[in-house]
Amino acid sequence: MTAAVPRHRTALIRTKLSRPLACAVADKIVTTESTVFDYGCGRGTDLAHLNQLGITSAGWDPAHRPHEARQPAQVVNLGYVLNVIEHPDERVRTLHAAWELARDALIVSARMTWDARGLRGRPSGDGVLTSTGTFQKFFDQHELRTLVQDALNAPTLNAAPGIIYVFRNPTRAQELLAARTHRRTAVPEPWICGQLYDQHRDTLMPLVEFLTAYGRLPRSTEMDTAPTITRRFGSLARAFAIISTSTDPEHWVRLRARATASLLVHLALARFDGRPRYGHLPRTVQHDVREFTQNYRNACRRADRLLMASGNADMVGFAVDASPVGKRSPTALYIHVDALRHAPAVLRVLEGCARTLVGNVPGANIIKLHRNEPKVAYLTYPTFGQDSHPTLATALSVDLRTRVVDVQDHRGSPDPPLLHRTEEFLGPDDPRRERLSAISVTETEAGLYDHPERIATLGGWQRERDRLRRRS
Repeated sequence: MTAAVPRHRTALIRTKLSRPLACAVADKIVTTESTVFDYGCGRGTDLAHLNQLGITSAGWDPAHRPHEARQPAQVVNLGYVLNVIEHPDERVRTLHAAWELARDALIVSARMTWDARGLRGRPSGDGVLTSTGTFQKFFDQHELRTLVQDALNAPTLNAAPGIIYVFRNPTRAQELLAARTHRRTAVPEPWICGQLYDQHRDTLMPLVEFLTAYGRLPRSTEMDTAPTITRRFGSLARAFAIISTSTDPEHWVRLRARATASLLVHLALARFDGRPRYGHLPRTVQHDVREFTQNYRNACRRADRLLMASGNADMVGFAVDASPVGKRSPTALYIHVDALRHAPAVLRVLEGCARTLVGNVPGANIIKLHRNEPKVAYLTYPTFGQDSHPTLATALSVDLRTRVVDVQDHRGSPDPPLLHRTEEFLGPDDPRRERLSAISVTETEAGLYDHPERIATLGGWQRERDRLRRRS
């Protein structure tokens, strides 16, 4: 790194783990078994936070830790370094230098275009020279990922807005993509009954958990207790027969259909970066392919049809109308992230296309799927579930046609948008539905929803409540 501008002034003292490393910890890219090297660590506060978590870490910085050795590690973090480099060719060299140290994965992060709002400075090269004399280059997500892909020619995954993961092993990228696509459900044990099941509950519960998570019987290598179950019942299939007769058989049919859809969604989204060879799929996904689609060719053919359908406005419109979950408006379907697994596969692919561009959006809990145009928005309502009328904090919108990503921040607004009838956004099995539905019934009977055009914002809702109180 050169010193054309005072880059050291951009180093921050953090009171908590930086967003890229917190994201990597949440995604299990970084664990207590990992070694981490922070390339361009600034004042080193991330290193202190990692050490507090029991994660072995070290770092180097040209200004604050110039004499520390640049050493290999399983995971290397290049956190908010590229955006302070004013020369494009030096950004590429820095990417290469950090990548050479990464044994398993590289985390790349940079500031986004919306971070430039309100910033005072003057244009300089492809960035801005700020009032403090520092340089900042603001990226959009596609631009950042393209830079990383072109420089390193390695498997990448958008982790979150402004954060990219780069992997040595392509299977690792597919594992994370599969984990995001396959939203596992909890074991619905209360409806499991039957004398024979009760006699062998402890033995059968691991099989119930696997069936609930994957929608199929496990291979013997996928479950440690499989040999014990086989010895007790003769086969896993016979054990499942006991479970099935003690429950509603249609439940397992639905789980299998949902697992098949998850597989096809995963393979449809994998097309964006060049669909991996079968051998690069995680072993569990390989088993899914053989179980649900017979072979990889059939799976890819069906996934391609699903991907094409997600780009067809008529098909998206049909899926919106047919969705068993979510709140419909004339132009879009609004759905809670926990209910997405219940949505038609076409809509799951549409949302997945947006997530492929921006990664997971931290805090977002409502997804807006536009009916007539290829747009997806991620809405953050921090008090959803606790407050029956949560207000909107931020909205990140993704235009799939132009690949433009925009953020609107309502946190400082005196009159932010707010939600009503929040149970309608949730899935049928969500434990919050009953309480929220009861509140909506009471409010409907009180006349609070007689004029929906008046209650779209916090101020309007408060005025309508006050009007009805005065009238009563």
